[in-house]
Amino acid sequence: MVTGATGFLGSELVRQLLDKGEQIRALKRASSEIPAILLNQPALEWFEADILDYFALEQAFENITHVYHVAALLSFAAEDKKKQLRINKEGTYHIVNLCLEKNIKKLVHVSSVAALGESKAGLPVTENNYWEFNGTQQGYSISKYESEMEVWRAMAEGLNAVIVNPSIIIGKNAGTAGSGQIFESVRKGLKFYTDGSNGFVDVEDVARAMIALMNSDICGERFVINAENWTLKDVLTEAAEAFHVKPPRIEAKPWMMELGWRGAETLSLINGKKYGLTKDTARNAFKKSAYSSEKFREFFPDFEFKPIKISIKEACDALNK
Repeated sequence: MVTGATGFLGSELVRQLLDKGEQIRALKRASSEIPAILLNQPALEWFEADILDYFALEQAFENITHVYHVAALLSFAAEDKKKQLRINKEGTYHIVNLCLEKNIKKLVHVSSVAALGESKAGLPVTENNYWEFNGTQQGYSISKYESEMEVWRAMAEGLNAVIVNPSIIIGKNAGTAGSGQIFESVRKGLKFYTDGSNGFVDVEDVARAMIALMNSDICGERFVINAENWTLKDVLTEAAEAFHVKPPRIEAKPWMMELGWRGAETLSLINGKKYGLTKDTARNAFKKSAYSSEKFREFFPDFEFKPIKISIKEACDALNK
C-alpha cells in the first residue's frame, strides 16, 4: 500500500513499483485527481481514505503486507500550521498503529531533512544531527519531526520500519507546485536571487531508494537521501539556461525579502490568493544548508544518483511543453 499516491513523490513511487510487477493499493482522498502517469493500470487499486479517518484506513489495510507512507501536507503558509501538524503527525500515528495491529511486515516512512538538526562546525548534516527545538523551527519542520517520532515509537513497540529524509525533491512531473515553483518563477522572468544553498535530489532517485530499502533487511534506521548540494543562485542560473532566458542578476537582501513576504501577506488578506513568498520561504532563502548521503551510499554502494544538472533540465523542459 502507498499513501499519498497522487502526489509528486507518491505517484513516481507507484509508477516504479508497477514497472516491477507489484500489485499496489494506492490511497487517495475523494477530491484528489489521479496523475496521468498512473491512469489505466490494471495492477493498481485505488482506495479512497482520508489519512485522518482511522476506520477508513483500517479497511485499506486489509490483505496488505508492506506499506509506504508518503502522504503529508507540505506548506509554509502560517494559516496551514495547525492543519499541517494534525495531518502529518496524527495521520502517521494512525498509519503506524495500524501497521502494528495488522502485523505489517515492513513500513517505509517518508520524513524530511527538515526533521534533522542543524549543521555543526560547517559540516554537511547527517542522520546524526538530532533535531533540537529552539523556537525558530517552522511548522513543517515541527510536523515532520513529530511524525518521525511516531515511527520511532512504533519501532520500539516492534514495528519493522525504515525512515528516509530527502532533501528538496525535484523532477520533471512536479509541474508548478512545490519545488516546481522554483523553475516556474525563472521561466516567468525572475530577477532576484539569494545567497542561500540547499540539498537537491531527483524524485526518481528518492523512489528508487525507498524501494531498495523496502526490499532489504534493513530496519530501525533512517537515511538522508540527497544527490548534490547547490547554491540557490546556481540552481536559478541553470534553470535560466534551460529556458533560454536571462538568469536572475540582482542579489536580494534580507530586508527586501522581509518587505516582500509582508506585502504578499497583505495582498492575500485582500484578495484571498495564496502566494509562494511567505515568512518561512523568505527566511529559508538565506539559509546555507548542506546534506550528506554517505550512510545510504555505504549500505548501497552501487546506487547512483541522477546529476542535478540533468534533473533541472528535465524539469524545465517539462514546463516548456
